[in-house]
Amino acid sequence: MILTYVVAAEAALAVLLTLPSPKLLKNRFVSLISLLLQPALFVVPFAAFQLLDIYWKNEHRLMCTSEVCTAAERDRYEKSIYKAQRNGILCIAACLLYWSLYRICKYQKEIQSLEEVEKRYKTQ
Repeated sequence: MILTYVVAAEAALAVLLTLPSPKLLKNRFVSLISLLLQPALFVVPFAAFQLLDIYWKNEHRLMCTSEVCTAAERDRYEKSIYKAQRNGILCIAACLLYWSLYRICKYQKEIQSLEEVEKRYKTQ
């Protein structure tokens, strides 16, 4: 549940960072996101722990493929498989979106510093 909200928030921030906006607003927004990225780094170890948990549960899950299983047991087994797949995708998406936000902010800061250098050269 936590990863769902984190991925949604990261996706919304990525969309807001990539939308065209006035330079002053974009610079302020990039600096705010940059400040939020450092405490948001908890996503990476949390996602890694979740992936390890999914792997461990997958290795130690009781298989329900024989004819002895009831329909309810088979449904429960399939639900757990789908849930594990969904959580794995969310973990990977959380890490990729965090990395994307980090790179977008870094590129925006580099562009801003290059624009400042260009402005200084033009004034000289």
